[in-house]
Amino acid sequence: MDNSSDCCGRSRSKYRWWSVGAALFIIFAAAAFSNSSRAELGPGARPVGFDWSRSPVYGANGMAATAQPLASQVAIDVLQAGGSAVDAAIAANAALGLMEPTGNGIGGDLFAIVWDGQSLSGYNGSGRSPSGQTLEQLLQRIADMKASGALAADYEGIPSHGSLSVTVPGTVDAWFALHERFGKLPMQQVLAPAIKYAHQGFPVSPVIAYYFAGNQRRFEQVAPMVEELDNARSTYFKEGKSPVAGEMFRNPDLGNTLSAIAQGGRDAFYKGELAKRMDAYLQRIDAPLRYRDFAEHRGEWVTPLSVDYRGYTLHELPPNGQGMAALQMLSILKNYDLASMPRDSAQVFHLMVEAKRLAFEDMARYYADTDFAKIPYQQLLSDAYGKARAALIDPDKAMPEVSAGEVKLEGEGDTTYLTVADGNGMMVSLIQSNYRGMGSGLVPDGMGFMLQDRGELFALQEGHPNVYAPGKRPFHTIIPAFLSKDGKPVMSFGLMGGGMQPQGHVQIVVNMVDYGMNVQEAGDAARFLHDGGRTPEALSFDPLGTLHVETGVPAETVMKLRAMGHQVKVDDRGVMFGGYQAIAIDPNSGAYVGATEMRKDGTVAAY
Repeated sequence: MDNSSDCCGRSRSKYRWWSVGAALFIIFAAAAFSNSSRAELGPGARPVGFDWSRSPVYGANGMAATAQPLASQVAIDVLQAGGSAVDAAIAANAALGLMEPTGNGIGGDLFAIVWDGQSLSGYNGSGRSPSGQTLEQLLQRIADMKASGALAADYEGIPSHGSLSVTVPGTVDAWFALHERFGKLPMQQVLAPAIKYAHQGFPVSPVIAYYFAGNQRRFEQVAPMVEELDNARSTYFKEGKSPVAGEMFRNPDLGNTLSAIAQGGRDAFYKGELAKRMDAYLQRIDAPLRYRDFAEHRGEWVTPLSVDYRGYTLHELPPNGQGMAALQMLSILKNYDLASMPRDSAQVFHLMVEAKRLAFEDMARYYADTDFAKIPYQQLLSDAYGKARAALIDPDKAMPEVSAGEVKLEGEGDTTYLTVADGNGMMVSLIQSNYRGMGSGLVPDGMGFMLQDRGELFALQEGHPNVYAPGKRPFHTIIPAFLSKDGKPVMSFGLMGGGMQPQGHVQIVVNMVDYGMNVQEAGDAARFLHDGGRTPEALSFDPLGTLHVETGVPAETVMKLRAMGHQVKVDDRGVMFGGYQAIAIDPNSGAYVGATEMRKDGTVAAY
């Protein structure tokens, strides 16, 4: 009798072997054709909301939204242990420096907005340029690199990698400043989860693995401008390979560095043994940054700026960051009745893009370190100025070129964003970055983190507000955001990604305020990124620029935008359009409502 013919007690060995073989064939076939099948298969259906989104996360006692699920859980664990939202945000940020070094780490800078239950506070944790290097000396070093072949002869600006782009890392100082004012748990307890993961390891998530590979390729391309890459290779790319999704990754050097910070406080990093080790490394590679620059570093508390938009108020930090550009965009857009136009129409995209172009021209002209430049905040954010700028927009076609507005002076990668809220009503909007990808390529000996390359964003043009100077903070791209209504908190949110950030902030606000999207839908909706125009680095520029849009923008809209004169490119990778996290407050119940998005690995955790 055929031993595979039935299931009633007779042998089925042939069936088993056939089924195993068939299953393996299906698996391999699915893998081979996965890309093509994904391209043809659309989203499933949902009983409520848009098919391309998912449900927001609700929680009553505490919530965290980060770009890595394990970091979100770290924040929740700290909250449940009695920590404040600031404690949890620091713990999550420390974990992300380990788990998402492609976007952040203690070698970079940090900005934060905190709602303490009564009012908003802002912290500018950006570092400064080397105090012992003048503009003339910097220009000579760049000339020497071009003469040696380390830089191309026509290279513009400060090298994107290597020691000339390194500024003092401000993150650790910002941690302790925030903790001193709002923390509850000791820093040893706050940093303990990141330290444990650094030594024991964690599985790398898919999007971060993708960025690991991209950073490795980039470092090898720019190797001539980096003084040494061996430390970066041994820390992040062992055996010449970048970590893949699911691989257990460990960084015991970073664990030891975080342990020293937990025990010795901020001074361990800026004045103690860690500062001395960084100084020795920088001297070894002949970098301009020195121990003195670390020892003299201090971030500062700042008052957020704001603009009212249809009954809501958007809050952003003042320059040297670019948050004010989002405020200027809204100041222009509130002169148009966007809600009367379909959200997916060419007209809405056109108005937002032209508002961006106008705001960014002002950014390139006026934004800089306020210790070195006077910025006309009130004029740039006034309703009258916004109305005058809006009047420059042609509703039917793109402006060939735009310029900064004339105002009376009084007397410009990669990033991680996270937000945490606790049961006492404290909400933290925190963003942190090493700038381009993982940073400069320079990893101090045995310390497990990479120094940032934020100094690339200085201008080299004398007389420009953002021109390089000793001890100066460069123009910054990373910006946290906060939305309120009638003096009460509505949402803590942010969006990663260089010049995408103010554009993304505005798109989120417009999606929610003008079009009634919920906190999750507002982030999942297809975005645009306009790239072009003048920049704070005062480099060569494309006046019209390029308008990048995601595949969710209708083909008819793309065609109409092109007919209006926009140079439109459709992108299906999602890598250009940022990474959004948000925590809002349900206006009826008072519960927290959280969102993260498809473009990153992140998740929202709550209890």
